[in-house]
Amino acid sequence: MGPRPNLLTRRAAGVASTTLALLLSTAAVGAVPAASAFSAAPGGACVEPADSHANARVKPGAAAKHDPNELTAKQVRERDADLAAALRERANFRAGAGATALATVTIPVVVHVIQENSTRAGGNIPDSLITSQITVLNQAYAGATGGAATAFTFRLDKINRVTNPSWYPIVQGSSAERSMKSSLRVGGKNTLNIYLGELSDDLLGWATFPQRNLSSMDGVVALNESLPGGTATNYNQGDTGTHEVGHWLNLYHTFQGGCGGSGDSVSDTPAEASPAYECPTGRNTCSATGLDPITNFMDYTYDSCMYQFTPGQASRMLTAWNAYRAA
Repeated sequence: MGPRPNLLTRRAAGVASTTLALLLSTAAVGAVPAASAFSAAPGGACVEPADSHANARVKPGAAAKHDPNELTAKQVRERDADLAAALRERANFRAGAGATALATVTIPVVVHVIQENSTRAGGNIPDSLITSQITVLNQAYAGATGGAATAFTFRLDKINRVTNPSWYPIVQGSSAERSMKSSLRVGGKNTLNIYLGELSDDLLGWATFPQRNLSSMDGVVALNESLPGGTATNYNQGDTGTHEVGHWLNLYHTFQGGCGGSGDSVSDTPAEASPAYECPTGRNTCSATGLDPITNFMDYTYDSCMYQFTPGQASRMLTAWNAYRAA
């Protein structure tokens, strides 16, 4: 499986390959059993565990780093147990309130552009890159690039520009990151806050997973030059944003758990022993059925090679939305 064919044409066309009806009919895919309670790091951001992959999706020319969104098997069990518990709570609430779970969702987006100064090199990217990023998100999550249609659309509500050298670059897990988010985050659980800037450790981005209590740390961080038209070669078509929003909506990496166990907790993504980089062809690292999902948005390949979510991933995201983020 190589680069996606006619990507720009398919993005412009905006035609979904899988209908919402199919998505809703596969609601059972990716369901998880109950176990112990969720015990994430403070703020719901998952810190790097000791037994995870010692690498990450990083910007061009950088050495491999730890990925904050790679989880241990224990963390996955706890997260999936928490999802099951949250679903039970929501079901009881809806039964009493006469409310129903959402089938389609429009997500308001607030983008915070963190700048060192007013130059492009200092983080001052143009609005055009941000509006293009929202277009990429809408196309990716609609299935317009070749994957399953999900329930989600994205609406840009505000671009907030902040010049603060003490927050630039954005350092993952730092007190400065916490200060930045605590000062800037707006909206409820359903509002996607995206923070753009130069990032620590050459990372392309990171995100918080959803949790029951809203934290000021909630949101997505992405390298500013990874947006469509940016300067991050091979990672400048906006799919860092697509990938990180997937985490924000409760997706794991396709290689989570390797070849054994529950993997990424989605049944229709083939097992993958380790991250795929660049644009490999015919890669097959596990004995289970199916080649490695190198075209999936939740792998590590070049933007030009990732173009799809599966119906199971679409179902998992909607399930998590109704458990954690729905009003």
